This record gives sequence, structure tokens and C-alpha cells, in this order.
Amino acid sequence: MKMSDTRQIAATPSQVYAALLNPEVLKACVPGATEVTGDPKNGFEATVVQKVGPVKATFKGQVTLSEMMENECLTISGEGKGGAAGFAKGGAVVKMSVSNEGGTTLSYDVEAKVGGKIAQLGSRIIDGFSKRMADQFFSNLKETLESPPEVASEGVMDKFAKKSWLGRLTGKG
Repeated sequence: MKMSDTRQIAATPSQVYAALLNPEVLKACVPGATEVTGDPKNGFEATVVQKVGPVKATFKGQVTLSEMMENECLTISGEGKGGAAGFAKGGAVVKMSVSNEGGTTLSYDVEAKVGGKIAQLGSRIIDGFSKRMADQFFSNLKETLESPPEVASEGVMDKFAKKSWLGRLTGKG
């Protein structure tokens, strides 16, 4: 399954880029994520609980970032194993540019593959699920970045609450 889309985000490309490198932001944005640990250099380990059609599974896997051009683009690749349910793997090429409104135009191309029991559900269910996952991730990213600091500091940003909202994302504030 392949898909592409574009989002307008009211944040600078550097803020969007920093958010994509932050494990706490990733945990908040990945639908069903219960744990995301690691760093951009060595990759992230993630645990995600999802239901695809009648199959509910806990996927444990690796997420790596590559082809990183600061504040411009990066490639996110991941693979997770869900035991008897099967596996899921995929990636996204994410590009950021300054929009005419002063925020960021974020575009992405996603490709996803599944195998095992999940693959037996049929391409229509899997394609719909994959599209919803990608849409939800980028919607959650947009919402996280556009939330006022006091809202962002509740929940995902608790450990960064004493820093400025930009500092929370970049770890420098």
C-alpha cells in the first residue's frame, strides 16, 4: 500500500523536525503506542497495540531514521512483529518546507506491508487501516505542535513543562 498527502502545520520546519526526533512526541503521535524509547542516531524501539479488523495484536519493533537533512526531510522506517498475528513494516519519506502562511508544509509518501494472519484479512481492510494509521499519526503531530504551551504541557510534554514550548521539543530550552 502506498499513499501520499500534505499537511499545513502552524510551526516552523525546525520545530516539526525536532518533534519527529523526540521519542515522547512520537509516543503521543503513533496510534496505539504504549512505549517509545531510543534516539534518532541509534533508532527507536516501540511497542504498539492495534486492532486490524478482528485481529488485535501487540507489535514490538524498531524504528530508524535515515536520509536526514535537518529541517528539510527524513525517512522513517519501521518493522514490528505481532507474534501469531504477523508483522507490519513500512516507511515514510517526510519533507518539510516553509509555507506561504509562515508555518510548515509537510508532505509525506508512505509505504506499508503486512504479513502473517493480518495479511489474510484482504487488501481493502489493510489499505484502509494503513491509511488511517498514517492520517492519525500526522494529525496527532499537527495537534501536538499547534497546542498552546499549557495544553501541551499536560500529558505528553509533562517532563518538559518547565521549558519553553520550543525547548520542550528540541530539548534545549
